[in-house]
Amino acid sequence: MTVLVAYVPTPEGDAAFTAAVEEAGRRQEPLLVLNTPREGAPVSVDVASEVTVAALVERATAAGVDVEIRQNAHAGDLADEVVRVADAIDASVIVIGLRRRSPVGKLIMGSAAQRILLDADRPVLAVKP
Repeated sequence: MTVLVAYVPTPEGDAAFTAAVEEAGRRQEPLLVLNTPREGAPVSVDVASEVTVAALVERATAAGVDVEIRQNAHAGDLADEVVRVADAIDASVIVIGLRRRSPVGKLIMGSAAQRILLDADRPVLAVKP
């Protein structure tokens, strides 16, 4: 099995990555970092740079965790993509970062994290920075 982390280069993403490395080490499982831009987006701030990816690989390797980075573009909703990949790789756990949103903000904008928590058929570890 594999630990899956949904990563974006933000404090929330960094917290999720740190927790995922710890979880993968504890479970003695490899780590898959899913850092996926929306298909057709000319520029995406959600995609980690080569320097950031190298630093992530270095951090995981230093912790004794095998890591794979996937940055393939996805169509549709990010939450659906995370759940789809988790199913495809039979992830033992999904790790996500949470940001603080007001109840009204969640109502109007929705929440990818909330959708992952509700739709995933496996454990989800949600962390804050």
